[in-house]
Amino acid sequence: MKTVSFVMPVRNEEEYIRASLQSLVEQSYPAIECEILVVDGQSSDRTREIIEEIRERNPQVRCLDNSAGIVPTAMNIGIQAARGEVIIRADGHNVYPRDYAANCVKYLEETGAENVGGPWVTVAADESFSARLVAAVLSSPFGVGNSKFRTSREEGFVDTVPFGAFRREIFDRVGMYNEKLVRNQDNELNARIRKAGGKIYLTPALTTRYHPVKNFAGLLKYAFMTSKWHIFTLRENKESMGVRHLAPAAFLLLLLASLPASLVSATALAFAITMLLVYMLTGFYFSLREKSEANWDVGVIQPFATFCFHIAYGAGTLFGLRYLFRRPSVTPIRAGLPIQEKAK
Repeated sequence: MKTVSFVMPVRNEEEYIRASLQSLVEQSYPAIECEILVVDGQSSDRTREIIEEIRERNPQVRCLDNSAGIVPTAMNIGIQAARGEVIIRADGHNVYPRDYAANCVKYLEETGAENVGGPWVTVAADESFSARLVAAVLSSPFGVGNSKFRTSREEGFVDTVPFGAFRREIFDRVGMYNEKLVRNQDNELNARIRKAGGKIYLTPALTTRYHPVKNFAGLLKYAFMTSKWHIFTLRENKESMGVRHLAPAAFLLLLLASLPASLVSATALAFAITMLLVYMLTGFYFSLREKSEANWDVGVIQPFATFCFHIAYGAGTLFGLRYLFRRPSVTPIRAGLPIQEKAK
C-alpha cells in the first residue's frame, strides 16, 4: 500500500477549515499510511487554533509554518516535509469524500497518469441570493467556458485539474511549484507535466464540494485579481494558459472598440447591439435551462452577473499586460499577520 501525504496550504480559513480538515481526518485510507500536512501562512484568525484542536486528537495531522503566506511556497514546504509516495494537494475550502485518498491512489495506478483530480461541485457559501448567484456563475459553462473540472462529469485525460494527486517522483522530473506565481500555479505546474510527457486525468470518483466567496463583489474582485496574473503566467510558461483564460479580455477589447465607433457609424452600432443581444440570449439559455423553482431568481439575474464577471476578468487580464515588462508583487491573497521578508 502506498503512503499518502495531503498538503493543505491555508491562511485565514477559520470559516471552512474545520469541515475541510475533518473530512481528511475521516478518510477510509489507513491513518498509519496517510499524513495530513497543514501549511499555515501566518493566519490572524482562529485557523491555527482549530488546526491545533484537531491535531491533538489526530496524530497524523501536522502543522507547518509558511512565512511567505502564498500557496506555491506552502506546497513546496509541504512536499519537502512529506513522507508519502503520493502527494495530494488539498484546499481549506474543499470537503472531501471518505474514499478520496483511496481513489487517488487507485486512479494513479490504473491510468498511469502523473496527476489525477476530480470535478468541483460549487456549493453556495450560504443561502443568500448573492452566494447562490456566485455559485451559479462559477458552475455555468457560459460563465467559465470549457473548464471541465467546474462543468463536466466526464472521465478522461485533460489539460489541468485544480488540486491534484501527484506521484512524488514527478517533482524530481519537472521541478516544484513556481514561487513567483501567487495565482495560476497549478496550471503552470500541469503545463510542465504535460511538456515532460506526463498525463493528467479527471474522474468523477474524485469529486469534491467547493465553497467560493459569499458575495458578488467578492467574486468580481476574485476575477480581477486572478486574471491579472495570466500574462505573467504566460511569460513564465506559454503553455500554461488556454483560450478560455484570454476570451474575456478579447470580448472586452471588442466591446471597447465597438461602443465608441457606434456613436459615428450605424454599422458599428448594429454590430454592438447584435453582439450584446447574442451574449444575453446565450446567457439566458444557459441560466434558465436547468434552474429549479427555488432558484428562478438567480436564473433571471445570472446573465447580467456573468457579464460583470467577464468584464472584471477581462479587465484584470488587460491590467496584467504591465507584467510583460516587470514582475508582479508576491503578496498573499488573504490578509493575515505581516509576512517576513523572503531571503534573497
